[in-house]
Amino acid sequence: MEANAGAIGVSAVSKVFPSGLEALRAVSVDIQPGEFVSFVGPSGCGKSTLLKLVGGLLEPSAGEVTVGGRKVSGPRRDVGVMFQTSVLFPWRTVLENVLLPIEVFGLERAAALDKARGILRLVGLDGREGAYPRELSGGMQQRAALSRVLITDPPIILMDEPFGALDEFTRERMNLELLRIWGERGQTIIFVTHSINEAVFLSDRIVVMGTSPGRVLAVVDVPLARPRSIEVMKSPDFARTAFEAREYLGVAR
Repeated sequence: MEANAGAIGVSAVSKVFPSGLEALRAVSVDIQPGEFVSFVGPSGCGKSTLLKLVGGLLEPSAGEVTVGGRKVSGPRRDVGVMFQTSVLFPWRTVLENVLLPIEVFGLERAAALDKARGILRLVGLDGREGAYPRELSGGMQQRAALSRVLITDPPIILMDEPFGALDEFTRERMNLELLRIWGERGQTIIFVTHSINEAVFLSDRIVVMGTSPGRVLAVVDVPLARPRSIEVMKSPDFARTAFEAREYLGVAR
């Protein structure tokens, strides 16, 4: 993997849809390789739109998005995307779902089998390779979805509220699991969430966004040491960082 493969550049990006809706205006942010950056803000601030622009699923109306120093002009193999719902095929087993990108990209399936099983062990799904999505809990389904993203070793992972539909306890476990995996693999992660506390717990930096149109209000550094446990939520630095983000959103007054 190239040294700058996980670098993301968003330069004065705006997005206006054919309907006339201005989703984003002049958004700029640079993300370094291996960095964990969360985007927070109210519904309609363009968080998911920005994620799709980085992933090459949408084109900007103005400005430029780069990945690894190269302009994004369409979907890329080196960018993995994970959504709020697991989007697993119900007729495929866990292992078959994880191997789906290998088939789509025309890669050698046999060589990927051991790797897929290793990733399933990494996320705590060993022994569930032959299960179908309906036989898994919501948290397990999201673990399988994450495994499917990891199978191609993308240097960048885009996560659009991946744990938003889970109960609070499962969500906390998934956050800890995600930090553990990220610590081992070192990929660049952009994480979209409505939860300020989740953003503080996970991130190196938090991009706070506002609406009408979607724009960057502030970038908040997270001064918390790694590795992190749930205990960090009791620290004064955690509370101060969360309050700072809330102030920019106007919800701390």
